[in-house]
Amino acid sequence: MWAYGLTAPYRFDRLEVPEPRPDALRDGQVLLRFLAAGVCGSDLPGFRGTQGRLPGDTGPSTCEMPGFPIHEIAGEVFASRHPQHRPGDRVVGWASGFDGLQARVVADGDGLAGYHRTLEPRYAVALQPLACVLYALEQLGDLNGRRVAVIGQGSIGLLFSYVAKAVGAAHVTGVDPVDRPGKEFGVDTMVRATSDRWVRHLSVDDRADVVIEAVGHQVATLNHAIDATAFGGTVFYFGVPDDDSYPINMRAMLRNNLTLKTGVTLDRRRMLARADTFAREHPELLPSYLTHTFAAAEVQAAFELACRPAPDRIKIAIIE
Repeated sequence: MWAYGLTAPYRFDRLEVPEPRPDALRDGQVLLRFLAAGVCGSDLPGFRGTQGRLPGDTGPSTCEMPGFPIHEIAGEVFASRHPQHRPGDRVVGWASGFDGLQARVVADGDGLAGYHRTLEPRYAVALQPLACVLYALEQLGDLNGRRVAVIGQGSIGLLFSYVAKAVGAAHVTGVDPVDRPGKEFGVDTMVRATSDRWVRHLSVDDRADVVIEAVGHQVATLNHAIDATAFGGTVFYFGVPDDDSYPINMRAMLRNNLTLKTGVTLDRRRMLARADTFAREHPELLPSYLTHTFAAAEVQAAFELACRPAPDRIKIAIIE
């Protein structure tokens, strides 16, 4: 069957690999026919060749694993050993092996949930990052009437801005040096600047009750988030860190009585179902969010675009 994999940093090639056998599935696993995938910011270090921690990341030049680094996937159930998934079901969620860019994908059924068949797979795949954002905001409690700032207005940051405003945030500030379409995503004040410059010019009265770091892949912006948070407020660090240790300003944390939260998305089936409901309640969201669609054979171009800070690029989908 077809698959695409990284054969060197910044290079995808088409591969022919054995098709997974349905009789080899373990309890809880599902075999999917690929329908669509999403490109996530957390996929980009793997594209660049960064050494990861997956058991299969053993290549001398890059992670030479078929399907890597895709984890956002929509597919049709081909075979199942999970009680909630049956052949023919259309599901969305996590390619648990980070190997989603291939014709057949084996995934953990607990990380998948059905979605309404009227939703095209290229839009449905966006329910996975939406589920992650909804789970993160659950950890922050009631945002009604609170001031929220989101550092980074890429594909994840814009979702945070949209959902925060939708659940009642009084004011949402979006910070990004790229000219993003923040108004369409609930942003009240769009700051076109780097976060260090924004914080330097931020008055005490303009600090936010909740600051979400949605940039990732470096350590500096976490301290910018801490500096931008009002007394007694909360900082949420979102995403997978590239580094084991992050230096943070503990004096600012202490003197301002701040709370730092982070964490991976749990209860995935529930959150995917909630994302599906949220998207149907806000039908304008996904059409605005998905800006580019590529065929699987164009994965190289899809990832090259994802690496560029293009103003008109938000979410990229890859389809069969």
